Amino acid sequence: MSNAITYETWKETTLPDFPDNSSTKGAKEVLEWAFTTYKENELIYASSFGAEAIVLIDLLSQVRKDANIVFLDTDLHFPETYEVIQKVEARYPELQIEKRKPALTLEEQAAKHGTALWKREPSLCCQIRKVEPLHQALTPKKAWISGLRREQSPTRAHTNYLNKDDKFQNIKICPLIHWTWDETWEYIRSHDLPYNSLHDQGYPSIGCFPCTQAVSGNSDSRAGRWAGSGKTECGLHTN
Repeated sequence: MSNAITYETWKETTLPDFPDNSSTKGAKEVLEWAFTTYKENELIYASSFGAEAIVLIDLLSQVRKDANIVFLDTDLHFPETYEVIQKVEARYPELQIEKRKPALTLEEQAAKHGTALWKREPSLCCQIRKVEPLHQALTPKKAWISGLRREQSPTRAHTNYLNKDDKFQNIKICPLIHWTWDETWEYIRSHDLPYNSLHDQGYPSIGCFPCTQAVSGNSDSRAGRWAGSGKTECGLHTN
């Protein structure tokens, strides 16, 4: 559509003003705007199927039942992650969920870069298995939806509803920026939504199994990811 905000027109565009005091703290309004502004083939939701994703999927289904979702299937996810995807597919059968694989299989990656690359060079592993596949998925799109919350980490504290994404050169839409961890879980429980059972075992944030650990007594919802490495992001949300 002619009024769609794109990476190229960002500077010349007046951004819409969304309410942050609605029943969904602006999330549903942002989604309604997104699906009114962008054509079906211009917009996609990149989902991790973590707690925030489950909330976003439920809200998404209320706005567009057949929305396009991409899951970056690294071949290194926990069995519980694949289980919750199956539950989501059963509950929301009209959603279009694509499981996108990296260009290299784990065997090909080991042959090229050595075994257990995630231990030696985790950022390169993330680049191969997450960043490059998402780049391929987003190349034909004008915008993508993400479940980032400001409360999650210092690197996400200044995220806005709409963001100019220099890494993927499009618009990143983040409807849940004002949601807290407690509000996320209140929504999941009050709507009886399926969720990853690892959340009940001390995993606040769930990624690939070699790089994700359970934690206890830590209020940081990103704790347990790449523990002890100083790495906090896989690279999807950093320029």
